Amino acid sequence: MADVRIFDDLKRDHDRQRVLLKQLEETHGDTAERRDLFEKLRLELQAHAAAEEESLYATMLACPDLRDEARHSVSEHKEIDDYLGELVETDMASGAWLQKFKEMKHRYEHHIDEEEEEMFPAAAKQLSDKAEERLAKVFEARKPREMARAEEEAPGDARE
Repeated sequence: MADVRIFDDLKRDHDRQRVLLKQLEETHGDTAERRDLFEKLRLELQAHAAAEEESLYATMLACPDLRDEARHSVSEHKEIDDYLGELVETDMASGAWLQKFKEMKHRYEHHIDEEEEEMFPAAAKQLSDKAEERLAKVFEARKPREMARAEEEAPGDARE
């Protein structure tokens, strides 16, 4: 059986992100708690997406049987990044912020559910043990660098 560490790493991130989404949804108004949770989520999502694209998606794009799924997921990452950019620009105390956040939350949860239920199993069937191990190493090395980069770069159109 393959070493599925890459998928375990990604799922662990998704679980952490689900917790942040739930906590953030329970906040109200422009508070320090909402600002702190949103910043944690923003950094986490930006770093996760970039590291995932550099590891798993880059490999999937090179595999004809997985290319369409990878392209679909990359486009969903862009969509979520655009949502984050809009949220940064919207007054956190407004109803518009909460509505936009809930839209983003719904889209992102759909995205990670789709990855876990469809994409990861399809990729696991196509990738060798050695490839999965290499991808895990790339992801694990890349994520901290992407976290630092996310601290410097706002989400949205500037990250295209």
